[in-house]
Formats: sequence, structure tokens, C-alpha cells
Amino acid sequence: MTTTPAGLHPFTVAWDKATLERTLGRVREFQRPRIPQDAGWRYGCDPNVLDELRAYWLDRFDHAAAADTLNRFLQGMATVDGFDLHVIHVVGEAQGRRPLLLTHGWPGSVYEFWSVIGPLAYPSRHGGRVEEAFDLVIPALPGFGFSGKPEAPIGARTTARLFDRLMRETLGYDRYLAQGGDWGAGVSAWLALDHAEAVRGIHLNYLLVQPDGEPESAVERAWKADFDEAQRRLGAYSALHGTRPLSLGYAMADNPVAQLAWLVERFHDWADLRDRPFADVFPKDVLLTNAMLYLLTDSFATATWYYAGAAAENVRRMPRGRRVEVPTAYAAYPDPRSPTPPREWVERGYDVMRWREMPRGGHFAAMEAPDLFVADLREWAADL
Repeated sequence: MTTTPAGLHPFTVAWDKATLERTLGRVREFQRPRIPQDAGWRYGCDPNVLDELRAYWLDRFDHAAAADTLNRFLQGMATVDGFDLHVIHVVGEAQGRRPLLLTHGWPGSVYEFWSVIGPLAYPSRHGGRVEEAFDLVIPALPGFGFSGKPEAPIGARTTARLFDRLMRETLGYDRYLAQGGDWGAGVSAWLALDHAEAVRGIHLNYLLVQPDGEPESAVERAWKADFDEAQRRLGAYSALHGTRPLSLGYAMADNPVAQLAWLVERFHDWADLRDRPFADVFPKDVLLTNAMLYLLTDSFATATWYYAGAAAENVRRMPRGRRVEVPTAYAAYPDPRSPTPPREWVERGYDVMRWREMPRGGHFAAMEAPDLFVADLREWAADL
């Protein structure tokens, strides 16, 4: 396919020259704060890793090549309810069948899925069968990347409404599948709650929308204690995003190195690093390409608004007495960000038809373990 998909306006990733030059100028001028002795990752982004990334960014990172990478797949802009959405739309060997909505989270982007687009859309070129192909729709969340910036914070429930209209009215898919982790798991769950008639099934690799009620069994209570401890250790950023994102925005404004550090810290802390060093899991080019979708689109601050929007919409808890009746698959990756919930807890809120314990891969499943991610989605769709 060589033309912009129907329903979308043509779009090509291109860095604004003046913005890029100003950003690189600020990177050169960055003044390192005082660093505690032997800091490592204990107090935030490892200063040595950040120094290496900064030097690479200035001297070796190819911004034009990054833009070419982001233009590898056809994309466009859609206007839904007056809101502009940047959308990757790949009609591969499925040729209009088996539409799959893939939704990213924070601090990721549409780029999270770059390694799996080929195998999912063109399986016969990647060891699969033509009948396993999906039509892929990958939108950038509101306030992220090249999508429009909301006037005020919005969350996963509003996004689900926008994405459902994108799928049905803009792209013409009456029914579709949805997959997501992090905020993508929230969007997918709210699609299943509020737009179930259009959703054939959802696939989650993170539990963001919790069932109504409180943990009751010993297993559930033990998980909740582990969850609360993980939140205490790793969730300070979330509390800040959800309550005072503007204060963070003031502090980070016009400081691309600080913004990069804030993003990269999360990639390190949430990755499965048991068998591979961080630099192998996320090479510098990958981290910087993802960061460009925040830093050169003026999206760092508005992306953090999403947490405040989530709080306002109360998206992390199902409404009283409700549950997801759409067939649900859950892939439990060893995610340091959050311990895997017990299946019995997930089943309180979701119609769990498939459950898989993954041997490797952390919070960023499609980036960290693309082979497992692809195989699991192929099997899930075949089961449906």
C-alpha cells in the first residue's frame, strides 16, 4: 500500500528545523546538578548513563534517520470530535480483515510497536501464515507525540470514546480487537466497558482498570500488599503527574536533558533486566527516537496531564457492579513496575478466556520481547 489510508489526512514525520536546533543548543548548555556519590540508579536516572546519552545525542544520533524510521509505515491524521489524532494504519495481508487497535502508554509512544508491526501485518514474511495477519491501527494518545493537545487533562475513558469513533466511523471497522499495556490497558478496558458492541476481544499486558471491590482471599491480599509496596517504591512520578503536572511542567520546560532523564529512568526501572543489561534492552537510538516524540512535539508536559485526567475520570476502578464481559486475554510478563495480579482477582472484573505467564519481558512487552508478543497475539486471535 503506497497511499494514505482512507479516512486519514496525509502526514509525514518531519522535525521542525528551528525547534531541533534550539533543542540541541539547550542540550549543549545543560548544567549537571550536584550528584550524590555512587548514585547509580538509586536516586533517579543514572548520571553516567545520562552523560553517555547526552554525548551520543549531540555527536552521533542521526535525527534524519530517526524521522525516516518513524516514516517506515503509512500514517495520517484523523479528526475525531474536533480532536486531531496521529494514526499509524497498516493494511497488510489481512486486507481489511481482523482489525487490531494497539494502544501505547507513558513514557512510550506509537514507536513502542515498531518491531512487531511487520510480523503482525505481514506474517508470511516473518515465519507466520497469511491468515494470521491483522489490520493494525496505532494512534498516539491525546496530548502525546503528533496527536493534538487537549485544552485540559483527559483520561483513558474519554480516549476510548475517541478511539472507538476512529475505528468505526473514520476507518470503517464495525468490530475490532484491542490490545494495550500501561495506559493502553486502560483504554482497552474502557473500550470493552463502554463500547462492548464493537469490541470482539481485548488483550492486556497490564491491569490498570481494577475490579470493583476490595481483595478478599489471602492470595489477593498478598498481591495487594506487594502492589502497594511497588507503588511506594516506583510510583512517586505517578502521584506528581496526577496531582501537580503543571509544577513538573514548569520545572522541565526548556530543559530537554531533564525531560530525557525523566523518561529514561522509567525505561530502566520497568524493564526486565534479569538476563540482559539495560543498554542491550534499550539501545541509545531507541531511547532517543522515542524521546523525540516528546521533546520535539512539545508533548512532555501534556503527556503527564493524562494522569490528572485519569484521576478526574476515575479510570482506575470499574463502576460499582460492572465488569468487562468482552472476552479478555491477559499476558503476565515479569513487569518490575507492578506484580502480576492473581487470576482470580482479574476474573472478578474481566471475562478472562486466556491467561499466559510470560518467561521474559517487562513493562514494555512489544519492545522487550517482540517474539513472545507476536506469538501470543497470533494465538489469542486464533482462539477467538
